[in-house]
Amino acid sequence: MAMDPCEFDRRYGEMQRVVNAHLGRAVDASNGEETPDAVQAYIRHTWYRQPWLLAVAEQQLREYARHPPGRLRLRLGEYYRIPDVGLPEAEIQDWLVGLADAIRRGAGSDTAPRPCSPQTHWEWHARFPELGQLLGGWFSQDMPDEFVDHMAALDDYLGSTSPDLVARLCGELYEVLALSLAEEDYAHAITELGMEVDPPAPYTAAAWLALVAERVADSSSPEGRSSASQGGREQP
Repeated sequence: MAMDPCEFDRRYGEMQRVVNAHLGRAVDASNGEETPDAVQAYIRHTWYRQPWLLAVAEQQLREYARHPPGRLRLRLGEYYRIPDVGLPEAEIQDWLVGLADAIRRGAGSDTAPRPCSPQTHWEWHARFPELGQLLGGWFSQDMPDEFVDHMAALDDYLGSTSPDLVARLCGELYEVLALSLAEEDYAHAITELGMEVDPPAPYTAAAWLALVAERVADSSSPEGRSSASQGGREQP
């Protein structure tokens, strides 16, 4: 019988976030003292938001490595099943211990990780979850078939999303603009966050994000919410 969500989170929740940070990336079980980019991204993101979870992640990783589940208990759903990260099964335990060691080194450092723009796919989505929801959900390759233009897609998001999430998106847009990235890096960022169509001409990626931020900020104002309630769709 599968364990309930609370029990899963208590035993494996933070470990799952660490493992997910590696999905789609090359994994090496013999890094030694070198901290892989994926672990650095996890440490950096967690340090500035919920630093106490670093100790939780270390403990969960070590416990799983010490007592790996057998096939029967995995089949019964009583344990977290590690996804395929490209390592032979015999190397998984050493890899988990290496992750725990890297997190301990990061958590025990006297200095906080240096702030920077996200460096991995996981970190982009961990830092900007609602922006990823907008770009991946409303600006996929099917957008031209569903909406007349980019602003129509944005208005559909604004008219069907609860105000608290719209406000969160507004903050994330201004945060990503505050990174002051090079133009090619903004093009990379919107792709990492799920956008599969080009920004509308003549806008660059950064200019289009600025335009979206302005539109979202206007919709979050009392006047904008009043206008949306009169002419927009009902909130779910």
